[in-house]
Amino acid sequence: MLAARNIVGLALLTAGALASWYLARQNRGEEPVVAAFDAVTRGYYLKSARILGTGPDGHLLYEIQAESAEQQSDDRIWFTDVKINYSPQSEVPWAIIADTAAIHQTEKRVLLRGHVSAVSSEGFSGDETELRTQYLELEPENYLAETDQRVQIRIGTRSLTATGMLASLKDNQLTLKSNVSGKFVP
Repeated sequence: MLAARNIVGLALLTAGALASWYLARQNRGEEPVVAAFDAVTRGYYLKSARILGTGPDGHLLYEIQAESAEQQSDDRIWFTDVKINYSPQSEVPWAIIADTAAIHQTEKRVLLRGHVSAVSSEGFSGDETELRTQYLELEPENYLAETDQRVQIRIGTRSLTATGMLASLKDNQLTLKSNVSGKFVP
């Protein structure tokens, strides 16, 4: 009886091995299924990013430095801990910092958010100038900075607040849109 059991067990193991061999041989012609890697939808991620912008003549116009840069699926590049400087040749003495920034592939604007500060030692009226807001749209090739949000402006010892602003950084001209109030010390 024990021998019969062993023979039946051996027959079952042999049948299982043959079935396994047959199935493995049938699947040999098929290519393995591999998930497609789409680099465009995944984008890229950079640490200590440095992006250079050039003017129409091809010369360096500005530089964006960021702690990180990440391409999103909506063709935007998101930056964190951002600093933007114009090149010395552009003669635009402004430095701009922000918590985050975004650039869309089809637009020529940099959208800055969170503790945005633009500083120039030769700003408006030739005095040190600082602009502070939570949101700023910068057109670096046209030297324009604009916001519709609350902005604080310090020009030397004078200070102003307003809702909305358009600044030409190249010409050092400033237009305040509404709700202007200020403090002027003689």
